[in-house]
Amino acid sequence: MASPQQPVPTRVRARRGACALLLCCALVAAAACDGGSSSRGGDAHSLTPSPVGELLSTSDATGDQLREVDREGAPDVRIAVRPGAAENWDVRLTVTNFRFSAERSGTGSAATTGRGYAVLYLEGRRLARLHQPRYRLSAASLGRGTHELTVRLHADDGTVWAVDGQAVEDVARVTLAPRKDAPAG
Repeated sequence: MASPQQPVPTRVRARRGACALLLCCALVAAAACDGGSSSRGGDAHSLTPSPVGELLSTSDATGDQLREVDREGAPDVRIAVRPGAAENWDVRLTVTNFRFSAERSGTGSAATTGRGYAVLYLEGRRLARLHQPRYRLSAASLGRGTHELTVRLHADDGTVWAVDGQAVEDVARVTLAPRKDAPAG
């Protein structure tokens, strides 16, 4: 003979109810987040952010890949260099359609329209990565003569913003004359 079923204790029923409620909440949350599939068709791999611009097969003079964007609304930069205090030079950047990202950005971060950092080059050598529009250049970095400073805008993923196949950059020339009190040499 079969034994009659024992009633389920109240605590077990409460746990089952809580588990069912949690499962329902998880399903609702997954549906709200598109549940790993895209309504545009595709699989979980297609959920990456939309690409910004077009990655070109070319790179800049330093080997960084170019990211082409339309001229309209493209980031832009201008550099100005002025004598500063204590024989230093104040470098100021003026940017349009661009915002500096926090210092933790860089390779591994996704490119976002109009965001990133600037790289400052002295005579083609990388001098500094800038996350703000100001930099103090030590006069000790410069010898006598004319020097070329180039600033180039990068996306957070390390690519270089480009328009019409050219890096978004600006160049300034700084001439350091010999000090009047220094011996001629």
